[in-house]
Amino acid sequence: MSRAPNDLAPEDRRAAVTALAAEISRCESCERLVQWRRRTAIERRAAFADEVYWGRPVPGFGDSAARVLLLGLAPAAHGANRTGRMFTGDRSGDFLFAALWRTGFANQPVSVRRDDGLRLRDAYISAAVRCAPPGNRPSPQERDRCMHWSLRELALLANVRMVVCLGAFAWNAAWRLRTQALGTVGRAAAPRFAHGAELLQPGVGDRPAFSMLGCFHPSQQNTFTGRLTEPMIDEVLQRARALTGLPVAGRDQPR
Repeated sequence: MSRAPNDLAPEDRRAAVTALAAEISRCESCERLVQWRRRTAIERRAAFADEVYWGRPVPGFGDSAARVLLLGLAPAAHGANRTGRMFTGDRSGDFLFAALWRTGFANQPVSVRRDDGLRLRDAYISAAVRCAPPGNRPSPQERDRCMHWSLRELALLANVRMVVCLGAFAWNAAWRLRTQALGTVGRAAAPRFAHGAELLQPGVGDRPAFSMLGCFHPSQQNTFTGRLTEPMIDEVLQRARALTGLPVAGRDQPR
């Protein structure tokens, strides 16, 4: 993977990221996912019956100069597939954005819709698969078919040095992206995922890549049972800040 030049002007980088997002939103490569996301957008959940669903692939969003990338699995059928913004419109997102606000990555603790004023600083959010999959289970073929979008995204996000992997699926996807970046595909198996797991080897020689941090996915199954708590996710995000040279931030500190 060839990273974008670091001397690219900020406005040019933002424009390139925006253009890529528009391209991602038009993708129709996976027939099963195309049918599912469109069906879900028509057969809306009762609570959102009056809303117009996004119903397309969901691009990443955030700070184009971010040092930290948060990687999820895929859009939720009635969350990001409805709102058009990653982790927006469901309980997982409510938990995640509150944590990003507490740790200084977001200007507000909630994400409701694309025009709600939310801004990320030093962080960008994406997913291994860009379309909502049936049962929240993309196939390996769909995962691999979507990888080129992440490779192109990372090439533009030239400052990213840490990927926070939200769940085992994201961890394995990030590992695959990393081996692509370093040209080491197939040379070693992915390290085992665990909450708090760290892979702190940013590159090989003059080939930059990124380090990885593991975090349990902020799904209701994890947060309602206490498997993932606020202090646990905050600790991972603060660790990401420290490892990328960002100052430790907290709710009571200036943003």
